[in-house]
Amino acid sequence: MPEALKTYVRTVDRFNRGVGRVTMYLIFVMMGILLWSSVSKTFFLPSLWTLEMAQFVMSAYYLLGGAYSLQMDSHVRMDLAYGRWSPKTKAVVDAVTIFMLFTYLFFLLYGGISSTTYALQYTETSYSSWSPYMAPIKIIMVIGIFLTLLQATSIFIKDIATALGRSLA
Repeated sequence: MPEALKTYVRTVDRFNRGVGRVTMYLIFVMMGILLWSSVSKTFFLPSLWTLEMAQFVMSAYYLLGGAYSLQMDSHVRMDLAYGRWSPKTKAVVDAVTIFMLFTYLFFLLYGGISSTTYALQYTETSYSSWSPYMAPIKIIMVIGIFLTLLQATSIFIKDIATALGRSLA
């Protein structure tokens, strides 16, 4: 395989692994927010921001963790016959079916960029009583989708290499 493809795969995998490992800790941030929500509702005046902020953190958690999940092959897969196939057959099937993922991610990215542009242009806020700006979470959404698209491309390159019997090492 060409050196440029090997470098692309190594760089994308390393970057998404780092982002994914940092993103894992957002679950603790969300737990802290929800704990504060419970404490404030029990002992103080309820905080208006806690539920929506927990939703934003959870959204960032799964959007930024999507590429890492894809890289670790920890997504859900219907495994009726797939597990019995050889690695080469799996790579060929994955290389073909990944085009559906590319299509989905391209449309998602297009819609995300459009939505983010709108949020920035019109300073969009949520309709809740807290009314936070929507642009930060929408920017995170676009970044997460873009990283997942880069990771899908990396996986496609690895699948082609496996199908051809070549190594990326």
